[in-house]
Amino acid sequence: MDPNIVSWFRAVDQDNSGQINALELSQALQNGSWSKFSEESCRMMINLFDHDHTGTINLQEFGQLFTFINQWIEVYRRFDKDNSGTISEPELMSALQQMGFNLTPQFVGFLVSKFAPRTRQVTLDNFIVSNVQIQRLTNAFRKHDTQMKGVITINYEDFMSLAFSNVV
Repeated sequence: MDPNIVSWFRAVDQDNSGQINALELSQALQNGSWSKFSEESCRMMINLFDHDHTGTINLQEFGQLFTFINQWIEVYRRFDKDNSGTISEPELMSALQQMGFNLTPQFVGFLVSKFAPRTRQVTLDNFIVSNVQIQRLTNAFRKHDTQMKGVITINYEDFMSLAFSNVV
């Protein structure tokens, strides 16, 4: 294990339990605007790497999360064209298009209003959450879109199963 990751883990594990929970992670991570990551985004990220389903992550899982976050930071910085520490609606539109998502400007506007209703500027944690959700929902949709037409027909319970299984 990389000594830097071990050092970061120990710094984040405030109660020295050998596990990191969403609150501890939230206290350790900052957006480019110096705001803390939301507990919701930290819970989602912990859930992605919590392979033993404890609601926390151990050192090994933290190493994977550390790599994941650093990869997203690189992507985020690439699309934060004005280096403001946040991503505007046009920057998000460009990012999503370049990542292969064919979404309308109206839908991107909806995403921005969902994740940044007051500022209309998407922070790093919300960028990560929105992209993870879009990817999960896209993968679930594609399982039903066997003819790749961009249209599916599903019954109500299948829709509810799809939605609930992809909630962060």
